[in-house]
Amino acid sequence: MDPFFIKALQLILSLSILIILHELGHFIPAKIFNTRVEKFFLFFDVKFALFKKKIGGTVYGLGWLPLGGYVKIAGMIDESMDKEQMAQPPQPWEFRSKPAWQRLIIMVGGVTVNIILGFVIYMMVMFVWGSPYIAPGDMPNGFAVDDTFQEFGFRNGDQVLEVNGEELKNSIDINKYLFLRDVENIKVRHSSGEEEVISVPEEIGSKMFEEGVLQPFIPLAYPVLDTVVAGSPADQAGLKPGDKIISINNIEIGYWHELTREIKKNAEQPLTLIIKRGGEYRGIELNDNNADEINEKQLTLNVTPDEEGTIGIAPDNQIKISHEKYSLAESVTKGFDLAYWTLHDYVAQFKYVFTKKGATQVGGFGAIGGLFPDVWNWQAFWMTTAFISIILAFMNILPIPALDGGHVVFLLYEMVSGRKPNEKVMEYAQLVGFVILIALVLFANGNDIYRWLFE
Repeated sequence: MDPFFIKALQLILSLSILIILHELGHFIPAKIFNTRVEKFFLFFDVKFALFKKKIGGTVYGLGWLPLGGYVKIAGMIDESMDKEQMAQPPQPWEFRSKPAWQRLIIMVGGVTVNIILGFVIYMMVMFVWGSPYIAPGDMPNGFAVDDTFQEFGFRNGDQVLEVNGEELKNSIDINKYLFLRDVENIKVRHSSGEEEVISVPEEIGSKMFEEGVLQPFIPLAYPVLDTVVAGSPADQAGLKPGDKIISINNIEIGYWHELTREIKKNAEQPLTLIIKRGGEYRGIELNDNNADEINEKQLTLNVTPDEEGTIGIAPDNQIKISHEKYSLAESVTKGFDLAYWTLHDYVAQFKYVFTKKGATQVGGFGAIGGLFPDVWNWQAFWMTTAFISIILAFMNILPIPALDGGHVVFLLYEMVSGRKPNEKVMEYAQLVGFVILIALVLFANGNDIYRWLFE
């Protein structure tokens, strides 16, 4: 099946699960407090519904517009803008007739479910699959370090041992730590074997964002092919596993990241590759001392990368990926820890949305769908679903009137002041919030379309 449809199916299934459970977070406490729920819909039923059935006092249905879902609670100013109902005298079964603390519980129910769901899914994934990690010793070549970080004292071939004095179990996490967390110093082992603690400037995350260096540490690999994908541009050009690429368009290539960078820069443009073939390159360190021992021949090949700037090759990186398994009790702790740091890191990067550069990187459903893998993988599906659940919790609690967080602000005002906000004010606030949300949805999905067309 085409990767696009696999991603789309995963996205629809994931959002359906999250939307239904989020709305149940509102529905269940509403029922507990004897509040009438008039509608419960997965997706929006603008003008018509694909399916609907009334059970008890609630109409359950499936809309045709997959932008979310909703529950319509009687006596509540929401996106339905049912002014006729609100003009009638309050009834005991309506939302507006309930004590403020009950209304608050109903409103935060959806966000609460999303947070708990993220934790439960992470806990389940840790218990079933465990977590992968790459220890410093499992990456013998160390990291290729971006030039901006070499200015601080880091070098190509460094292995990351500690961050802020604590062992970094998964070496690949170093980029995330630098970008989203408070890193003061990093202990590394240079390729010479010397260990050094290097101080990191304050606000390094902002510097990384401004300069577009979000991956300053990339696993270092030599430009030796381990895999050539059948039918790929590389395969059609005649490249083979074991080939060492020494130049592209007369630009000397020393490491794998330099190779991929040049290929990506020249998407859909013909490239001339100089390669060496016949030597036992894989699994050994390449240097001038052993060059004479390798029986090799030099070839010139031409290849044209695809539109994404790839040619279908993978390196011989000698990296070992380990897996840690957890007991049920350990999975609970690990799941909670992962959910907490996922929320922390998302909130930490949210500030960049309000910059000019950050605004252009906001994505809609296309970007969310891109989080899922090209092939169906249940572990990746559940990890991505947990991540989206955490994001939905954060986004819904923002104090925008049309979101749960907007209703919470008005309820907190009422509980503190002892006075209900004016219903006209709430209606106008709801309308303004709805317009803001529609504008954000159009903007985010517009970014997706622009990237698809021009990048």
